Amino acid sequence: MFKRFLSKPWVTFIVRTLAYFLIILALIYLYGYSGVTGGHFIYNEF
Repeated sequence: MFKRFLSKPWVTFIVRTLAYFLIILALIYLYGYSGVTGGHFIYNEF
């Protein structure tokens, strides 16, 4: 039953869109830690 549900084109479109959106959000979140004003790195004071 689950395979039949995933075989519908609109379901695969929504699942892929959500997956790509989550990946992009994770990359943006990780990008916020890079740079001078990013998160505190343990060796910044050396």
